Amino acid sequence: MKMPWVSGAVYGVVLLAGLYYVFAGLGDPHPLRVFGFVAGIAALYVLERWSATVWLLIAKLALFFVVVALDESSLSRVLFVLVPFAAYLTFGRTVGLVLGALCLALLLTSFIVWVPGWYRDANYVSDVLMFSLGLVLAIAMADVAVRERRSSARVARLSAEAERARMARDIHDSLGHHLTAISIQLEKASAFASRDPAVAKQALADARESVAHALDDVRTSVSTLPGRTLVSALTSLDVTLKVEGDEPVLDRATVMALFRAAQEATTNARRHGQADRISVAVTFGKADTRLVVSDNGRGFHADTPHTGFGLPGMKERAALVGGSVTVDSEPGSGTRVAVTVPR
Repeated sequence: MKMPWVSGAVYGVVLLAGLYYVFAGLGDPHPLRVFGFVAGIAALYVLERWSATVWLLIAKLALFFVVVALDESSLSRVLFVLVPFAAYLTFGRTVGLVLGALCLALLLTSFIVWVPGWYRDANYVSDVLMFSLGLVLAIAMADVAVRERRSSARVARLSAEAERARMARDIHDSLGHHLTAISIQLEKASAFASRDPAVAKQALADARESVAHALDDVRTSVSTLPGRTLVSALTSLDVTLKVEGDEPVLDRATVMALFRAAQEATTNARRHGQADRISVAVTFGKADTRLVVSDNGRGFHADTPHTGFGLPGMKERAALVGGSVTVDSEPGSGTRVAVTVPR
C-alpha cells in the first residue's frame, strides 16, 4: 500500500529546512554538497513512484545516509522515521518495529561515537526524544493505514458477496417465475393437443412469450436500470392488477424490490399453492407504496420457517429500501403477501 503524500511531505520539509539553513547563513555551505543534498531529495521523490520491494527500501535507506551526510544542518535525520513506516506497510508489523528500533539504536550509536557526553546536552537529548516520538507516530500511522487497507478489502469482499447473492436472487426469482409459467403452458399444450388444437397452439405461443420475458428479465438483472415503471413491470406477471393513486418517480432499488416481491409471490402461488386466481394490488400513498399479492391457493402455516431465496430474499430486498414484508396464510385459505416501502 502506498502513501506517497506522507513520504513526500517529509521530503519537502527536509528540503526546505536544509535550504533555509544554507541561505540563512547558519553555516558554511559548499555548493557541491548543496547540489548533492538537493539531488538526493529529488531521487527520493522519484523512488516513491516505484512499487515497494526489499531493494527499494534498501535504496531509500542508502539515499537517507547520503542526504544526511550532505546536509550540514543535520535536520535530515528525520528521514529515518520513514524506514519503519515503509517497512510496516510493505512487510508487516514485526519488520516495521524491528527497523524502528534499529534506527533509534543507530542514532544513539552515532551520538555515543561522535558526540561524547551528548546525554548532558539538552539539544541532543531533545533530538533523541523527538526522533523517538517521530518513530512512534510513523509506526502508528502505518498501523492505521494497514487496518484501513484490511477494512477496505473486507468491505469490498462483502460487497462482492452481497452483489453475487443479489444477482442470484434476481435470476432465481425471475427464471423461477417464467419457468413455472412455461411448464404450465407446455402441460396445457400437451393436454389439449388432440382435443383442442387451437388451445394447444395458444399455449405454445404463451410459452414462447414466457421464454422471451425470461430472457428480457435476465438482461434486466445484469443491467444498471430496469427501464420500466413499477406498474408497467407488474403487467408482465399475467395477474389481475389493481392500482390506486398515481405512481411517483420511484428509484430503481424500490421498483426492483416491489417487482421481485410480486414476482416471487406469484411464482410461489402457482408452483406451491396451485392457485388459479392471483391478484396484485398497488397503492401509491403519500407516505408509502404498498403492494399486496393475494391468491386462492392451498396456503401454508405462515409461522413455519422457510428456506431458499424466496421469502427470505424478498424480506432482505425490502429491508434494503427501508421496507417491510408481512405474510398471512393458513392451510386451505390462500396466501396474502404485503410489501410496504416508505416514500
